[in-house]
Amino acid sequence: MSLQEAIIVLTDYSHLMTIATSIPLQRRPLGVDEFLARYGDDNRYELIDGEVFDLEPTGPHEQVAGFITKKACVQIDLTDLPWVILQRPLLRPPNIGMTAFRPDVAVIDETALNAEPLWQEQSILTQGSSIKLVAEVVSSNWQNDYSRKLEDYETLGIPEYWIVDYAGLGGTRHIGIPKRPTLSICKLVENRYQIQQFRDDELIVSPTFPSLNLTASQVLRTER
Repeated sequence: MSLQEAIIVLTDYSHLMTIATSIPLQRRPLGVDEFLARYGDDNRYELIDGEVFDLEPTGPHEQVAGFITKKACVQIDLTDLPWVILQRPLLRPPNIGMTAFRPDVAVIDETALNAEPLWQEQSILTQGSSIKLVAEVVSSNWQNDYSRKLEDYETLGIPEYWIVDYAGLGGTRHIGIPKRPTLSICKLVENRYQIQQFRDDELIVSPTFPSLNLTASQVLRTER
């Protein structure tokens, strides 16, 4: 999608009709530096090919991201790994112009941060090698998660990518018919992602956290 969805409602007093339209968040493409100047302090937004996207962090969206963060932190503590969890860090790929991603959850290798050219001055990552795992909680901009980000995270060499579709929003070519909550775990094998999907009470398989004992329904928060 090239436009952000916004609703303009006109109240029908006489012959006026209620209408819906779409407007962009900005009228022209933004470069990364201009995006940072406008939105750098607000982790609600990210930039893809010059277009600003609202990450739509609803309550359920944040619950899912928070649960993943909590469980990943436990695994890191148990194994005493030199990793840390960041929520919506800014990932500015050096070889992808006019783009700055904000993954919902990112597992960062602290030993790799010395090689990050911007890290000491700004909380900006540029190297896929600094990241062990990213998770994106799917919202209405699901095309970015299933297509664009999958391709770019793959190109950056991020070993594991979770697409957490807790509301079953993705297209049928991605999650099938009928559409239902689905966790897609993408594992990097010979520079290409291999995708395994999990639903309901299936135990998930995470290469980064092999001891993680969770079902898909727990991660997707469909188990109450």
